[in-house]
Amino acid sequence: MARETTLDSRQEILRTAARLFYQRGYDATSMNDVAAALKLSKGGLYHHFQSKDEILFDLMNHALDITEERVVKPVRTIADPEAGLRALIRLHVDVVLSFRDREITVLLHEHHPLPPSLRKPINARKKEYMQFVEKLVAAVQQARQSKRTVTPRAATLALLGMINWIYQWYKPEGRLVAEQIAQQFTEIFFAGAFQ
Repeated sequence: MARETTLDSRQEILRTAARLFYQRGYDATSMNDVAAALKLSKGGLYHHFQSKDEILFDLMNHALDITEERVVKPVRTIADPEAGLRALIRLHVDVVLSFRDREITVLLHEHHPLPPSLRKPINARKKEYMQFVEKLVAAVQQARQSKRTVTPRAATLALLGMINWIYQWYKPEGRLVAEQIAQQFTEIFFAGAFQ
């Protein structure tokens, strides 16, 4: 019983749920599984979260907070659009590959339909990020006086798709490290989007 009173409440629950959702998938993980992994009663878990959807919402929201803090804020401090976009690619790759932040993987992988009241704010935040990247791509195209055969929207979708898919194939013990991936993706993207 002492475990339930000393539990670092919501944060520990979210970390554990993120790990379980990553390992088993959202649909295959029950509230009982989360409670058991925490050595917490199901009632103790429901004291903090009313549903598994609420946990998923909080994980996705936290992943977007991480992206805001580690990608958007630093990039906003860079005046040169090209330098900003290069930094964004590097920082976004680092966020996707951060294995301490399973929330990012949950955000990228879980497509479980949240109820509309929870889905709407998550989708709005995702859209804000995409628009931020799109404006940066457009600024680089303008600065380079690109022929613009690739629209900023298409380039942004390609870039985010390329980076966000890394978690599917990346192996920490493999030959590529995050810095190499970021460098190579930057080269690929700049060669294709700004001709």
